Formats: sequence, C-alpha cells, structure tokens
Amino acid sequence: MTSQDRPLEGRTLIMSGGSRGIGEAIAVRAARAGANVALVAKTAEPHPKLPGTIYTAAKAIEEAGGQALPIVGDVRDEESVNAAVAATVEKFGGIDIVVNNASALDLTPTEHISMKKYDLMQSINARGAFMLSRAAIPHLRKSPNAHILTLSPPLNLDPKWFANIGTAYTISKFSMSLVTIGLAAELAADGVAANSLWPRTTIDTAAVRNILSNELVSRSRTVDIMGDAAMSIITKPSSAATGQCYIDDAVLAADGVTDFTAYQVSPSETDLELDFWMEWD
Repeated sequence: MTSQDRPLEGRTLIMSGGSRGIGEAIAVRAARAGANVALVAKTAEPHPKLPGTIYTAAKAIEEAGGQALPIVGDVRDEESVNAAVAATVEKFGGIDIVVNNASALDLTPTEHISMKKYDLMQSINARGAFMLSRAAIPHLRKSPNAHILTLSPPLNLDPKWFANIGTAYTISKFSMSLVTIGLAAELAADGVAANSLWPRTTIDTAAVRNILSNELVSRSRTVDIMGDAAMSIITKPSSAATGQCYIDDAVLAADGVTDFTAYQVSPSETDLELDFWMEWD
C-alpha cells in the first residue's frame, strides 16, 4: 500500500484504556493506517456489563493490519505508566502519538459525591493524562510528527454546565483540557502538538447503553466518527495546529465531510442527543 493508504505506517501510538468503545475505535482506525498500538489498561478480564479487554482490543488491532502491545497497567500509578512507556519503546523503537483516553465518570452532585469518587476521577482523568504524556515526552521529541491527543471537551465556564453535569466530573474533564493547553505551550518549540477531541453527540458504546435509554441511544452517533476525527488530527503535520480543543464533526467538516448520517445509529433520526458541554453551532 502507499503511504497515503497507510499514513501511520511505522509510527507508534500509546493509549490509556482502549479496551472498548471510543478508545478501541481510535486504536483500530490507527491500525488500519499502519500504526503500532500499545494499550495501557487494567481490563485484563471482561466486565459483566462491559464486554472487551485489552486482549480482545489487541486482536482487533492486529486484524485491522497493525501491531498490538497490550499492557496491563494502571494510569494512576507512576511506576506502572513509566514501565508501559518503556515496554512500548523497547518493542517498537519509539513513540509518535499519545492518546489519553482512559476516563472515570460520576455525575453525582457535590453534596452527595464521596471524596473517594472525586479522587478517582481526578487521578484517572487529569492526573493520568498528565502522567502518560509526561512519561512519553522524551520519545515524542524524537518523532518526526509527534502528537498528544486527549479526549476532553472545549473549556466552557458557563455555570449551567456545572449545575447540569456536576462539579466534580466537570472539574476533572476540564482539567484534562488544561493539560492539553499547557503541554501545547510547553512543547511547541519541540514540534510536539497537543490537542483535545470531544464528540458533539452522545456516542453509542456499551457504557452509554448502560446509562441511556434505548430511545437516547438511537439518537447517538457511532464510535466511527471519533475514530475518523482522531485520525484526521494525528495524521496532519504537528505544525498544523496545537493547543486546540476540537469537536468531532467540526474536524470532519473542515476536511470536507458534509453528510454525517453514516455515523448515526439511526440514519433517519434528526433529533440527535448532544453530549456533555455541547451545543449546535
């Protein structure tokens, strides 16, 4: 195949999470483009309500044409993260792309959320994204086209988001976006791009199906839109943009996509469900 067909040929991506859902979709999409993919996650055994492990994801990556390295690790633990980065470099020779995908969610209002849950979200979401990115920086500097992509929303300090979604979760996700903005500033001179990506609508994943009604799931888009949007970002030159908080359909629209019905769970549905912190343009 030509480099145009496989633009990530020989490149290495390390991702937190990725056992299922959006993370797996991005990993498989990158594998189709030729990438080596290392997955760092705790999911070695299937969850009763959430099918998929890092091993089933690794199989999907290899079936898509990439090389996979499943690593059982905890993004909250510095030693575990450092070991995962070292194992990735040992197997593939370097790191070109970091995808901060792992995330914990709890929408309990402030008065009722436990500090244990608050700390869990902060340690996985903000601290985890910071720590994996930090560990990979020396290797990203050596890449000809280095990217850090974090799954977090544009910063919007309208009080309604805190009231509707919950302060604890909102703080943790906005903190991930602050990691993006900070790393972009720090690493600009090194040619390392740091950007965020978030879905405009709810995305049909196993986790979402456990939370939303069937009616709301039918108003969602598929994981493929996030996979395609992520690919658009990480295959562009790192000099093209950094410090941006992208929305999936806006990324694809800028690439010339005008019809998004192929990404909808129900193509005939016209009233799509917006995701957290999202509004229509």
